[in-house]
Amino acid sequence: MNSKFSKFQIITLLVFGLFIVVGVATFAFYKGNSSSNTLTAITVWGTFPKNTFDQYVVKISNNSSPQINVTYTQKTPDIFISSLISALARGQGPDAILIPTELLLPLEDKLALIPYTAMPQRTFLDTYVQESNIYINQNGVMGFPFTLDPLVMYWNRDMFNAAGIATYPKYWDDFTTLNKSLTTKDVNGNLRKSAIALGQFSNINNAREIFGSILIQAGNPVTGIDNNGHLSSTLTSANLSVLDPVIKFFAQFIDPSSVNYSWNKSMPDSKSAFLSGNLATYFGFASELSDIRTKNPNLNFDVALLPGPKGVGAGATYGRMYGFSLLRSSPNLDSAFKIISMLSAPEYLGPLSDGLYLPSVRRDVLANGSTDSYISLFDRAALVSTTWLDADPAVSGQIFSDMVQSFASGKKSISQTVQDAGDLYNNALNQALTQ
Repeated sequence: MNSKFSKFQIITLLVFGLFIVVGVATFAFYKGNSSSNTLTAITVWGTFPKNTFDQYVVKISNNSSPQINVTYTQKTPDIFISSLISALARGQGPDAILIPTELLLPLEDKLALIPYTAMPQRTFLDTYVQESNIYINQNGVMGFPFTLDPLVMYWNRDMFNAAGIATYPKYWDDFTTLNKSLTTKDVNGNLRKSAIALGQFSNINNAREIFGSILIQAGNPVTGIDNNGHLSSTLTSANLSVLDPVIKFFAQFIDPSSVNYSWNKSMPDSKSAFLSGNLATYFGFASELSDIRTKNPNLNFDVALLPGPKGVGAGATYGRMYGFSLLRSSPNLDSAFKIISMLSAPEYLGPLSDGLYLPSVRRDVLANGSTDSYISLFDRAALVSTTWLDADPAVSGQIFSDMVQSFASGKKSISQTVQDAGDLYNNALNQALTQ
């Protein structure tokens, strides 16, 4: 890192730090009318489905005192950040946002941190699943977790039974032996049925999340704090010993010369292949269960935790977590905090999770257990769910893809591939922090 870049980073962090202090101070010293039986109406923007959210608010408002009034606007993820930043520049932004953590980083300096006097850090840690730690800042909490959708593995029982395989793969290494029995080709060598869809990002659903999960399982958090206290990419030459086997593992399935060749870019997307009964395993979110059932009621499948490397214990899986964050520009911070606290209460989040058929973000709700075979598994996935502070999901997904494709095609050495990916990702992170 050159000296000019270091100075720029220092200036950026000083400005960012000032924003944090202002955000905490604004929230900490904002005084609402605590004796009032009404709460000021608030506006919330997000990418969470509007119908689900509005119904949720109505149920709570009808059973609470004081009643709450929330106007919610749903926007698509691709325009959310730009729309919000433009609105804030005009002084027309909402009081709070409801977004997945993958969109959090570019908006950090816009947030009013919830001070630990209002939400003690220990209380937060004890209340929410481990992935929620992404909201923790040294000066406060960046948001309240709302929903969690973990990545899991769907597997075709009929394909496994026909191949004489009694159990689903628990480890990634299992696929190197299962491939021989589950992947079939025609007389011309064209793939007809596949054990696993990995390696080709363009037609693999959730490829970014799958690859990110494997990186984290291997010990690479994707982004982290460097020695200078800056958020930076961990896709670096210094971590090549971890990255090398991950990239090679991911890429082998699209290599026609590999004994584990099972996928290519001419295949349909991985979810369609699974639905048609031509893909033995599909890595999708827990929320996809209903869609899979609906689109092919005759598909004989089950669900399992995402595979992991052997000897790693509990493993890890990507989780798409939605959370509420307050905006420091809001004139209604006290009311917004109270309303969001109500919306995040266990007596409401429990039924919400049940209705969505997803695990809860709260440990006390998960502790109640479930007799439902799918929910009990999703609950286990929730406890090992993880994510990272990302510059932009589309950008990181493309960087992951380029990294694998550059190696698979032989265009670059693996060390050059990693170095280029790290440089690109650091540039993206710097841009996200200075929006």
